[in-house]
Amino acid sequence: MRVFKSPAELRDAVGTRLGVSGLHTVGQDRVDLFAEATGDHQWIHVDSARAADGPFGTTIVHGYLTLSLLPVFAEECYRIDTMSMMVNYGLNRVRFPAPVPAGTALRATADLTSVEDVPGGVQAVITFTVESGAGGKPHCVAEAVVRYFD
Repeated sequence: MRVFKSPAELRDAVGTRLGVSGLHTVGQDRVDLFAEATGDHQWIHVDSARAADGPFGTTIVHGYLTLSLLPVFAEECYRIDTMSMMVNYGLNRVRFPAPVPAGTALRATADLTSVEDVPGGVQAVITFTVESGAGGKPHCVAEAVVRYFD
C-alpha cells in the first residue's frame, strides 16, 4: 500500500502502481442484493438453475457490482493521510472484458495515470484492473477520476 501525506504528493507518483488489494469473494447473496437494489434481475445474475444451462455455466456478477467495488479495492491499495475531502468525479473509460462467475474472489491493482491541479486540491485518474486468481482476461478495467482536497 502506498501512503501519501497529502494530495499534492500524488504528483510525484504518476505512472506508478499504487498497490494491489486483497481478495474479496463476491457470492450469490451479494449478487442478489445488488439485483434488488438496482432492479437488474436478469436471469444470468439471479437464476442459478437457468444460468447452469446458459453461456457461462453459472450465474455471473453484474458488471456494475464489480465496478462498485472500486472503493473497497482503493482503500487497500493506497491512502492519503491529510485531506479534507475526496470526491468521486466520474469515470473516463470502463470495460468488462471477462464475466465474473458468482463466488469468485476478486482483487484489483491501482495505477496512477495522471494528476492535475484543481481549485483546492488535485484531480487524479487511477486505472483499476480487477482480476481473479484464475488468470486470463481481467474482469474490469476502469479509469476512475477522483478529486482530493487539501
